[in-house]
Amino acid sequence: MRNRFKDKIVIVTGAGSGIGQRTAERFSEEGAQVVIAELDKNTGKQVEKKINNNNGKAIFIETDVAEYNSVQEMVKNTVKEFGSPDILINNAGINVFSEPLKMSESEWKRAFSVDLDGVWNGCKAVLPHMLEKAKGSIVNISSVHGFQIIPNCFPYPVAKHGVIGLTRALAVDYASKGIKINCISPGYTDTPILERFFSTKPDPEKARKEAEFRQPIRRMGTTTEIANTILFMSSDECNYMIGANIVVDGGITLKIHENDDTGAN
Repeated sequence: MRNRFKDKIVIVTGAGSGIGQRTAERFSEEGAQVVIAELDKNTGKQVEKKINNNNGKAIFIETDVAEYNSVQEMVKNTVKEFGSPDILINNAGINVFSEPLKMSESEWKRAFSVDLDGVWNGCKAVLPHMLEKAKGSIVNISSVHGFQIIPNCFPYPVAKHGVIGLTRALAVDYASKGIKINCISPGYTDTPILERFFSTKPDPEKARKEAEFRQPIRRMGTTTEIANTILFMSSDECNYMIGANIVVDGGITLKIHENDDTGAN
């Protein structure tokens, strides 16, 4: 086990499952003190217990990223329990897919309150603490939806485009102050959210196999593969990386279309 993050204080939002959970675990494995900033009490406490049982140091703090006061209180408790945060991973997000003209106003607001406002709320709450130390790292989790449009997924890609724009704008403003802000765009990754998506299909197993076949790598990404990239971006190994968006998608966004059965281009 390496100790790239020994005694670093790391906040991971949405760390109760999927990419967030594995990211929190990987930070702990490399010596960090981790805050599980999660809305779901059950999953949040489970991850906290798992990390602590593996000789890590983690606390669960119930957090609704859509509410700035909740995020601010979480950061306040982080400082009280561990100290000033060194790293923030804005991972929490939800899928809202709808037909544009049939989507309700509440669904539009729900999507943006978590997927975009939630990222800004996290940044806004931790930046003052990082500015005091003149050092810090923020990694925002966007998606391949953040730069490619997949049909029938509105308004999710709109919010994820916004995450990349937010990352770039903040990165420029705070780079000279010792804070690096970057972004990662995962592709299909084996998570509970993806599993629930496949379960909505008439034949979930067939839908999964078809999705896997469309990937150049012929499989989904793992949460560990995504988490490892997040850790790299958070580390001092890439301090010259400012406002970057790293795509980790098995090559799927490199493809324009599938070839037909004749093999014609």
